Amino acid sequence: MMSFKRRVCVAITARPSYSRIRTALEHIAQFPFIDLEIFCSGSALLDRYGRIVDLIRADGFNVTEELFTYVEGNEPINMALTTANTIQATAQALNRINPDMVFTIADRYETLGTAVACSYLGIPLIHVQGGEITGNIDDKVRNAVTQLADFHLVSNVHAATRVERMGGKRNAIHVTGCPSIDLAREALTLPLAHVQQALHQQGVADLSLDQDFIVVLQHPETDRHEQSFAQMAMTMDVVAHVGLPTLMFWPNVDAGADAATRAIQMFRTAGGAPSVHFVQNLEGTLFLRLLHQCACLVGNSSVGIRECAFLGTPVVNIP
Repeated sequence: MMSFKRRVCVAITARPSYSRIRTALEHIAQFPFIDLEIFCSGSALLDRYGRIVDLIRADGFNVTEELFTYVEGNEPINMALTTANTIQATAQALNRINPDMVFTIADRYETLGTAVACSYLGIPLIHVQGGEITGNIDDKVRNAVTQLADFHLVSNVHAATRVERMGGKRNAIHVTGCPSIDLAREALTLPLAHVQQALHQQGVADLSLDQDFIVVLQHPETDRHEQSFAQMAMTMDVVAHVGLPTLMFWPNVDAGADAATRAIQMFRTAGGAPSVHFVQNLEGTLFLRLLHQCACLVGNSSVGIRECAFLGTPVVNIP
């Protein structure tokens, strides 16, 4: 009997997208009747975010397309232009490859580009983590992708109910939990020395993880992007005033990211606090092991709501 393989593509556009899907990719790759291919675009290809595409390949996955879609800039128009580039580049790649299905993840603006391309090419789209609520433009993007998707893999029954209310067919909605919790569980088994070594490789050599320390991860608010500089500067001033050793991570690529990054750079150049250290990126499980060890996470990242709840890490969430 002749067997046919299914060609499955997964679109990864940023560092959180990979963390949200990595353990699922590991399981998908084990099926002999599936050819798993990964498209990387957006900030997943940027050096200043540690080129997530290289981490994906190092984990043994087949990255078949590097789609250079990101448009530099600090304004909302740059997100729109990046989304437009994602539609064009993804549509061309999908037209060449003609996969049986495509996975897209969560709610970043690039995700909408993937969804539009799949819809017009008639390729079944599987959306991971629809039906959630964050209270900003991500909600609009997430809900738009839900409307374009054919199948929905949601984190909990509340999200499933919301997707069904938006018109999702009950038999196409599956409560799978969040794959990033798999990473959090895995992270608990990692020796702390591995995290210490990774930080040392990024120039953080004088911070012992055995002491109390804070982690800061704050992204710009896209609907108030013009305040990003002031918001980041205020957070850094407050953290420096607390006086605990601090690890600060770069924000995501969104409108306002350049201003937030400039505030970080000015703070660092001014020598605002010798106890504040700056980190470009950490591999997902190492980052979660760091969060499990820290005294507190400060910022507005979803990791503070989802993974830190599992890890038992205190969080100061900045609305």
